Amino acid sequence: MNLREQRAAALKAAQDIVAKAKAEDRDLTPEEVSTIETKTDEVRDLGEKIKAADSAKAAIKAIGDIRVDEAAPAASAGAEGAKSLGEHFVKHAHGELVQKKGGTFTVAAPEFVKAAADTHVTTGSVWGPFLTEYDRTIVQGVRRRLTVADLLGSGTLTGNAISYLVEGALEGAFTTVAEAAAKPQLHVADPTMVTDALKKIAGWIKVSDEMVEDLDFVMSEINNRLLYALGVFEEDQILSGNGSGQNLTGLLNRSGVQTELRGNTASGDSVADTIFRAITKVQTGSGLDADGLVINPADYQSLRLTKDANGQYFGGGFFNGAYGNGGIQEQPNVWGLRTVITPAISAGTVLVGAFQQSATVYRKGGVRVESTNSHGTDFTNNLVTIRAEERLALAVRRPTGLVKTTITPAA
Repeated sequence: MNLREQRAAALKAAQDIVAKAKAEDRDLTPEEVSTIETKTDEVRDLGEKIKAADSAKAAIKAIGDIRVDEAAPAASAGAEGAKSLGEHFVKHAHGELVQKKGGTFTVAAPEFVKAAADTHVTTGSVWGPFLTEYDRTIVQGVRRRLTVADLLGSGTLTGNAISYLVEGALEGAFTTVAEAAAKPQLHVADPTMVTDALKKIAGWIKVSDEMVEDLDFVMSEINNRLLYALGVFEEDQILSGNGSGQNLTGLLNRSGVQTELRGNTASGDSVADTIFRAITKVQTGSGLDADGLVINPADYQSLRLTKDANGQYFGGGFFNGAYGNGGIQEQPNVWGLRTVITPAISAGTVLVGAFQQSATVYRKGGVRVESTNSHGTDFTNNLVTIRAEERLALAVRRPTGLVKTTITPAA
């Protein structure tokens, strides 16, 4: 996702929150206000980056438009001038060719030239590449939207780990008692100390000096893909990290996360029913209100294409909203919750939760992209190593605020 697409996505996320509050005729919640402020800052920051990138491109283009003979006068060839057609070509046309992308050109023959013994044609092995125009657009592969981290709270660390207490369960219960009778004792189990350390995600690529200098547009594509690949791995770790070695312990593998199973389809238990029970379980199990869910595209498709007995789509058809009312929403939310549709979560599993209050992603230093020509034999081989990395920790203070929901029908 390029900078403009990221800015558009951040702006849309803020607008969607405002639109939802207006549709429900209510004021914004503190969490929604915080999210809008965060998205607004993100939009401004991305706008500045886009502006800087556009200025850089304009500067590069301005330099590229200067012809060689305008930038620096060519050395005198002597009183007799060019001695051959090739020398004349290099002197008068070479600068134009290296500055322009393809195109045709005209070279006037000098007064004294050597007669050619061959016939020059545009289909030859020499002239063909000069006359071929190349599309500089690189068609990118499939890219999923990276939005899981946006569901969670965010913070920064000054140390290298975060420790916190996870509240213990309430043991015992209130009851009615007779006069002067013994009362039941209640006990809150001891809290559990949990420590989540910063983990580093990193990778690097190696390119030649010539590629950096001569193919700047290719390098920009490589850099963008490098950062995107980093984001994909981060999202997988936040959701499904197994906690071993240097892996994060992801949301789905946290101790204390609640579960909800789908019943038998013969009893009429649907995917929507199961998800709603999970929403209720977030509130009853943690005291928090669910604010989002993460679902696989295949499972979302199944929900989106669900019809009633008359063949009408519950979520709206392909021309109008539900039952002909309103317009079509591109990806309508499920049960009114912010819905993240991503292949990062396995089909058959839906994660429902109060994400903002239950979990926090801590980052230290942000994403770093650095390069050097001093790695190994890079200097002597004219190579450059480019490294991208980040450090983050995932803290889940209220695991009961998350419900791992299995929507595969029971046997």
